[in-house]
Amino acid sequence: MNPLKLYDYLVRSREKMFDAVRPLTFEQYGQRFDFALETIGATITHMMISEWYYLARFRGLPVPPYSQWPVQYENPATFEVVEKNWQAQQREVRGVIGSERDWTRRIEYDSFADDAGKRWHIGATAGDVLTQLALHEVHHRSQLMVMLRLLGARPLQDIDYNELMYERREIT
Repeated sequence: MNPLKLYDYLVRSREKMFDAVRPLTFEQYGQRFDFALETIGATITHMMISEWYYLARFRGLPVPPYSQWPVQYENPATFEVVEKNWQAQQREVRGVIGSERDWTRRIEYDSFADDAGKRWHIGATAGDVLTQLALHEVHHRSQLMVMLRLLGARPLQDIDYNELMYERREIT
């Protein structure tokens, strides 16, 4: 597997997601649904800050308690802010992924308290953290796709890895 190609896939499919969300009205961006993170705004804000979180863990940086994060999904940023910040962030993420030389490298940290007040010592490999970063985004993008469909908005299609990343040439 090529970790940079995997991340490039996320970026390409993310751009298609941006294209689908960009035309939404403010009301549609904040429309409440009875599943997932309830709104498109909260969902894409969560996706962006989660990538920031995994990047910090990947780099071994301390992460402040969620209440101190500059952006929180419960108070989602506007689409324009999310798009601008995420595009800047993805350059940094790609650089960190490209510089990793040992995907079996251990990453360990202590979690924040969960809903039951329990804390955990977390251990994973750099490859595990990259896998979580990628699959977490795909998970929430699926929820976003349903929200877009329920709004009657432009559907988000053709975002399979093979569609975006395989080499293709027409057979004549």
